[in-house]
Amino acid sequence: MGMTKSNKLSQKAVIKQIMKRCSSLGKKQGGYENDEGLPLDVPKGHFVVYVGENRSRYILPISILTRPEFQTLLRRAEEEFGFDHDMGLTIPCEQHVFESLTSMLR
Repeated sequence: MGMTKSNKLSQKAVIKQIMKRCSSLGKKQGGYENDEGLPLDVPKGHFVVYVGENRSRYILPISILTRPEFQTLLRRAEEEFGFDHDMGLTIPCEQHVFESLTSMLR
């Protein structure tokens, strides 16, 4: 099952959007959110994903975005939920599987 050009563009766009958001994170300005409404507990160079039935929150380094295994998860997320999220991506994956995968990728 090949990836179409439109899927590639969508995935590239979301990676670019995540990286843009990450460039402004980590600036402690007081309160829970920064000027862009993003949580202050996300360090610069990281982004948030939500995984599993309970939507457990994970903070990941942006370097993981280039890994083919994570890009597969991004494609699944796009198919199931789309990429229009304000605070983080929702990944359609069981929590224990996600934890196992990301522990190998870091």
